[in-house]
Amino acid sequence: MDYNMLCKKREQLKQLYERIPKEALQSFEKSFEIEYTHNSTAIEGNTLSLVQTKAVLEDGLSVGGKTLREIYEVVNHKKAFDYVKKCVAEGKALDEKIIKNIHALLMENILTGGIYRNVEVRITGAMHKPPAPTKMYEQVKNFYADMQYASKENAIELAAWTHAEFVKIHPFEDGNGRTSRMIMNYQLIASGFLPVSIAKENRLEYFEALETYAMEGGLKPFANMIAELEEQRLDEYLGITQEQENGPIINM
Repeated sequence: MDYNMLCKKREQLKQLYERIPKEALQSFEKSFEIEYTHNSTAIEGNTLSLVQTKAVLEDGLSVGGKTLREIYEVVNHKKAFDYVKKCVAEGKALDEKIIKNIHALLMENILTGGIYRNVEVRITGAMHKPPAPTKMYEQVKNFYADMQYASKENAIELAAWTHAEFVKIHPFEDGNGRTSRMIMNYQLIASGFLPVSIAKENRLEYFEALETYAMEGGLKPFANMIAELEEQRLDEYLGITQEQENGPIINM
């Protein structure tokens, strides 16, 4: 991971951002939000397709043959992401209250969110076993302390660690994956980077990288994965400015 190169691209985009047509930005942001919502919920088993996710979020349509829970998962994900962007825009540092609020939004109409578990849980298909509730409370307390004093020199590693450590602790009965991806993106956006979406097709690589961290403490595979996704998003936005200079942008 060449962090300095990512920072250069971030600064380049910052300088060129005002030159990107508003319509193009809105189109890119809408497209990302639908893709992110689809991928993040699909990783957890939601069966709505990308087109169906768009129909629910943009057109307010109901989708036949899908459970109410699946519809709520998609709608709630957008609400939670809107909340993340709002908090970052207000300059709020990520903390326990915000994370509990994110979880509560993700779980709306599904279960009571924002409350830590008092039962043991298992991660399907993983060797790592999340801590029992008594140990979990101590670990989650340490998580917030470590996050507060974590080095801000490498925002990609901070975002990756925030996700990997939180999902390792698994403090909620349900919704830990979606919450972890939300708080990872919170850290990225707060650091001036773009939010990223982990494709459902790449979930095996994603789970293996998280398992490496949970079992061995190795963050590099996951941090590299996030860095690659970040570079793709930065290049996509920088490509808009190049298209603008070379010809009109076609808004699909």
